[in-house]
Amino acid sequence: MEKTKILIIEDEEAIADLLAYGLEREGFQTRIAASGSDGLRMLELFQPDMLLLDWMLPDQSGLDICKKVTASYNRPIVMITARSDITDKILGLEFGADDYITKPFDLREVVARIRTILRRFTQANQNTDEESGDKSIRFRNIIVLPDERLVKKSGEPVDLTPKEFDLLLTLLGHRGKIFTRSELLDFVWGYDFPGDTRTVDTHIQRLRKKLDAGELITTVFGIGYKFEKKAD
Repeated sequence: MEKTKILIIEDEEAIADLLAYGLEREGFQTRIAASGSDGLRMLELFQPDMLLLDWMLPDQSGLDICKKVTASYNRPIVMITARSDITDKILGLEFGADDYITKPFDLREVVARIRTILRRFTQANQNTDEESGDKSIRFRNIIVLPDERLVKKSGEPVDLTPKEFDLLLTLLGHRGKIFTRSELLDFVWGYDFPGDTRTVDTHIQRLRKKLDAGELITTVFGIGYKFEKKAD
């Protein structure tokens, strides 16, 4: 059985080595990059299943790396950093991270969170395949290809983050259903997400803008959001 591959982008050697040692003992395959540029190069070569990403890197911000990765890859990201303010946590998660762990940390907690995220990520992709039946979803000049996790507008790819894509697919899979913000947080981000409902509002706004779908993804005042049934 092929091992799950995890790329650790961390410039503190002691922390990177600790993470690699602990994860290797748990059956994962790891690689370490000490800078953002090295991490992006190794991402291409190593093709990891997950990234552990430090916020403060010597050449660029971990947030910038997170944004670049989520724009091109469907990979879960866990940010590991000394920043503990809730505003920083929300910012990291809104840039595409799936979880946020502060230093100092317990290695057992890191492993447990990694397993939870990978399990949720795999299950979400399996559900997408089953629900889509390998069929595209179309509305207006938009085509959604669930198996490829790709969205095209007038034939051109639309740059969606993994969470934006999951949010769109959730709404499209239940056209006309009104979702509360809390429900969308649970379905897309998971019940243990540390942010609040403003995250849903931010992602909805981005989806509307990127897809030019303000009248399709509608706000139900005092409740939440829905995707209108008549989308064509």
